[in-house]
Amino acid sequence: MNEPYRDASVPTVARVEDLLARMTLDEKLAQLGCVWITDLITHGRFDPEVAVEKMPHGIGQVTRIGASTGLRPQGSAALMNAIQRVAVEQSRLGIPIFVHEEAVGGLCARDATVFPQALGLAATWNPELLERIGAVIRRQMLAVGARLALSPVLDVARDPRWGRVEETYGENPVLCGVMGTAYVRGLQGDTLSRGVAATGKHFLGYAMSEGGRNWGPVQMGPRELREVYAEPFAAAIRDAGLACIMNSYSSVDGLPCAGSWAILTGLLRDALGFDGAVVADYGAVALLVTHHHTAADRGEAAAQAISAGLDMELPALECYGAPLKAEVEAGRVPISVVDTAVRRVLRLKVELGLFEHPYVAEGSAAASFDTPGDRSLAREAAAQSVIVLTNSGVLPIRTDGGPVALIGPGADDQRLLQGDYHYPAHLEIIFGQHTETLGAYDPGTAPEKGGAFAPGPYYTPHVTPLEALREALGADRVTYARGCDLFGGDRSGFPEAVEAAARADVAVVVVAGKSGLARPATSGEANDATDLSLPGIQEDLVEAIAATGTPTVVVVLSGRVHTLGRIASQAGALLLMVPPGEEGGHGLADILTGAVNPSGRLPVSLPGTAGQVPVFADTRSGGDRAMFFKDYIDSPAGPLFPFGHGCSYAHFNYSNLRLEASSTGRPVTVAVDVSNAGDMGGDEVVQLYCRDEVASVVRPVIQLLGFARVSILAGRTRTLTFTVHPSRLAFYDAEMRFVVEPGAFTFKVGASSDDIRLEHTVELTGETASYAQREVVATTVAVD
Repeated sequence: MNEPYRDASVPTVARVEDLLARMTLDEKLAQLGCVWITDLITHGRFDPEVAVEKMPHGIGQVTRIGASTGLRPQGSAALMNAIQRVAVEQSRLGIPIFVHEEAVGGLCARDATVFPQALGLAATWNPELLERIGAVIRRQMLAVGARLALSPVLDVARDPRWGRVEETYGENPVLCGVMGTAYVRGLQGDTLSRGVAATGKHFLGYAMSEGGRNWGPVQMGPRELREVYAEPFAAAIRDAGLACIMNSYSSVDGLPCAGSWAILTGLLRDALGFDGAVVADYGAVALLVTHHHTAADRGEAAAQAISAGLDMELPALECYGAPLKAEVEAGRVPISVVDTAVRRVLRLKVELGLFEHPYVAEGSAAASFDTPGDRSLAREAAAQSVIVLTNSGVLPIRTDGGPVALIGPGADDQRLLQGDYHYPAHLEIIFGQHTETLGAYDPGTAPEKGGAFAPGPYYTPHVTPLEALREALGADRVTYARGCDLFGGDRSGFPEAVEAAARADVAVVVVAGKSGLARPATSGEANDATDLSLPGIQEDLVEAIAATGTPTVVVVLSGRVHTLGRIASQAGALLLMVPPGEEGGHGLADILTGAVNPSGRLPVSLPGTAGQVPVFADTRSGGDRAMFFKDYIDSPAGPLFPFGHGCSYAHFNYSNLRLEASSTGRPVTVAVDVSNAGDMGGDEVVQLYCRDEVASVVRPVIQLLGFARVSILAGRTRTLTFTVHPSRLAFYDAEMRFVVEPGAFTFKVGASSDDIRLEHTVELTGETASYAQREVVATTVAVD
């Protein structure tokens, strides 16, 4: 224990350099790699001898114990400890491993709390809530020894054909940045030694691929790439100390992100100031050979990637093992390049405190999972994620009223409450399709501690809308009829559903999609689409129910951004709910009955037709209309429902806008009074936008600067004061300088991007001011 790298009192840099100097090339390359947990299992048991064979020189990390198995928390912790003992006690230098997991809507592991999918969390416009959710995920990951989360997804999603829109925080770079930053703060905590390293992904431009196709090429200029798609990453780096970055599978203007120095070093590190570790999306290094064709073999792919600044290969050593070793030994990759990557990995392990605390307490792991407080938070998040798009007065449903018909394939199906990276929906790709290699579903107890190794359909208790609405209104009051299936054209259930609706005072129709990676699915990774309508005959079901004359509430429960014009015209109220997780039914019932005043707001614009795509709020000037006639020949140019939109049971008035502004070098303050003119307290999401009236390059028609979710009691008024640093107004000019130019700026305050209540134009004087994107100051809001 005399080696400096083992001594916690030695500064981190010195510890890393001491350890690096002791390492052989094989040991260095091992730290840049990963091993699948399934490769360490034989006959349903962890095999230490196999682990030694697979990790002769140690290993950097282990791939997904939780998201590859059916282990319960105690078993997951025990397995992590067993692997860690091999790395620490049976390798020459004893360098600990870390386990990575998915955590976009909760830890993707058995018994972990299932929160709403990320797009639903974005719909809350509540960063404080997201930070609390991040803290729960941190606690659960720490309990099982998982120290790296492959989350959050910071992609700006403007093409709803892309299947992974549900994993993002929406279409706007500022909203994505604020919500992503909150998640990172919750996950990483005050210090990484007591936290979990977050991984922002996918760098860069991944969500704007050709045709909305996953992994497709991205075509955009450097200005759009930086101002829009890099901004959420920049925010998480500068405002939350983001620890890790994951590359995009795509190429950008011909540069494959996994092998591009310009993207992973020139932009990410030099321009945005990132100094952490970059990990490969699964198989991304080998894809330089098989997908992008920029490398002839795995050795050349490894050389491209590590030279670009990609530090660790996931999920297994395909290219960074023997192929990279051959490149180094042949002199084609300098050892200094390898050392730079290894330094970043070792620094992260030191900062995580793994050398001092490599093991976790197995017996207490389960106590951190899905506690009553966690479920309460999941319910709160689910309710806040519900977006009421329209309401003619049919909502809220009176708790002392007449019969209610609950209809539709989404009304009583716990699977449809899950997004593609929720557990067990995500594991369908294993237990649903590959049981011949991993073993059949087995609810037994192997390994002995903590439950079955083989993954299966293990759910935490999931509350469906039917269960929750019967609980809220009384079982005798709620009649249920499925009506139709999610897919297919079977109408045999229509008569029962129509009869139930005709006998009710209110009909609630829950139409749905299915998120997942395995097909059939309507959204999720690799499940891209050209048709944005609801699957099957669900729209016909809505029309049949509405035709009864019974007031009809339509709830769209889906991860896909759908075109909803057909059902919007039929509904007395239209609600949108992204896969809400385990407490989704309760969250929805809370909104339907008025127990919670709805406050969800759209994090994306909803197109009227698929042919409008992409349609989003902050398009550059001229992009919000079709010349000469403003609209298409067959459709409006604008969305069916705009970014930021959402209804409340209260009515909020905006008044008394005050601005203080002077120059390009001083902050702008914007104050506004918001009053609740209704008879029910509620939350309003107050949104601040800006338009740069004349600039040297084309600027957005409207630009989100900041927002605040504020609770206002009935009859009360609150004052919000936004402080906008001039760097928040900066853009890349014709010479790619990040500047604020003097001139006229119109500041707009409203309830959505299309519902502007007050605005005022001011003149910023002075010289053109230069800033750096890595130094942008986030807008702050004070509420009185």
